[in-house]
Amino acid sequence: MRYRTIGELKVSAIGLGAMPLSIEGRPDERRAMATVHAALDAGITLIDTADSYHWHAGERGHNERLVARALRSYGGDTSGVLVATKGGRGRPGDGSWTVTGTPEHLRRAAEESAVRLGVEAIGLYQLHKPDPGVPWADSVGALRELLDAGTIRAAGISNVTSGQIRAARVLLGDALVSVQNQYSPAVRGSEAELRLSERSGLAFLPWSPLGGISRSALDGPSGPASEGTAFHRVAAERGVSPQQVALAWLLARSPAMVPVPGASRPASVQDSARAAELDLDAAESALLDDAADRLSR
Repeated sequence: MRYRTIGELKVSAIGLGAMPLSIEGRPDERRAMATVHAALDAGITLIDTADSYHWHAGERGHNERLVARALRSYGGDTSGVLVATKGGRGRPGDGSWTVTGTPEHLRRAAEESAVRLGVEAIGLYQLHKPDPGVPWADSVGALRELLDAGTIRAAGISNVTSGQIRAARVLLGDALVSVQNQYSPAVRGSEAELRLSERSGLAFLPWSPLGGISRSALDGPSGPASEGTAFHRVAAERGVSPQQVALAWLLARSPAMVPVPGASRPASVQDSARAAELDLDAAESALLDDAADRLSR
């Protein structure tokens, strides 16, 4: 496993997106636990979750509790694992997503997440999405209060614009360590935010990083999975999966990039982890850049 940094912490270059373990079509708990354990066995030290990753109404925190149980039941050392969770979104149970970014909600949500995760302070807490009905400074100010109270150790923001990143940096300073926006071979609308994160020393955690290669469940699929692309051709030549090639391409895009692909099976997360050690040559990178340009049009 190779490593990258989030703030002052060294984490695996590939993380585990734990959302598929709790939402619609989720596996049974035995397989879910095995998936987290397989990630740890593969050297993954970053697990991405959220209080809203659940299926039915009344299940808030399902994914956080599952991740906490998986870490407790793992036979090895988990002291170096960073669990990054998020607050500010909800799921009524009908498949829809809501947004609530009031300071009161975020403070309460973070406190409840810490209890579910069984930690005194959350390693990385991310504002899940800006609430158009709440001033951005108020929502980010709640993260500042959580930092000052010791409820969280570091802060991140998700689904944001470049302007929102700059504003959050003014309010949070070095405590802002990550940006989590959608970015993939097929969805590259956050190129400016990626480059700003890189210049600002922020980790960029792309959600739905396999768009165009695999389908995503978050906010609907990012388009149908493609076949026969350059990603598939390079994969066939290398004897690896197209998903591995896509993740390796993402890592090559920027030193700030830390993909967190979702998984619901041990084999999937083990395959993703191997992407951290897949080096693309110049010809392959150019070929994949061109393929991604076509996918994202």
